[in-house]
Amino acid sequence: MKNKLYILFICVVLLSGCGAKKTAVSGGGPESAASSQQEPAWHTCLIQGAQAKVSNNHTQLSAAITMQTVRDSMIVVSVMPLFGMEMMRLEVTPTEITGINKMQGQYAKTTFAELNRKLTPTLNWDIFQQVCTGELPTGSDKARLMYQFGDDTIELVIHYSPRRLDVPVRVEALRTDRYTKIDVSKWL
Repeated sequence: MKNKLYILFICVVLLSGCGAKKTAVSGGGPESAASSQQEPAWHTCLIQGAQAKVSNNHTQLSAAITMQTVRDSMIVVSVMPLFGMEMMRLEVTPTEITGINKMQGQYAKTTFAELNRKLTPTLNWDIFQQVCTGELPTGSDKARLMYQFGDDTIELVIHYSPRRLDVPVRVEALRTDRYTKIDVSKWL
């Protein structure tokens, strides 16, 4: 069971990195400067029922995930491998990452800087937001990401379900006072 939870946590962490790049703004005249200062095309994004498959050298695990995003504010990723019941949750803001393992009654908090000391490639808010909204350069239907974690090669494949923009999302932080805080290195 611990191995499965480790893989699920890595799945969620992998959502935040692995090959996504910020979109370049094309240079030009005053029109491009004005358009770059306009409001984004969407404020909230919801992807329900996406399928994530994580495999490493020893195990393969599939789970349905829901990704709820408020642009440049907060993202909640829910991992629901059984009967639509949330087993793990990742709450991410531009400055902090909270992972909650509901099955074990544990949570851990970290920052992108702390995770970047253990993980490569590095991750940041912009990349995480691109993955969780289907805005990867690879397209909005499927993403295949490879990751090296110690001696393990981990592969994450996400099949995106249709995204819905500017719909109500639930991104309030879960109360962690009923969970035991652990050091994030125990999950990594």
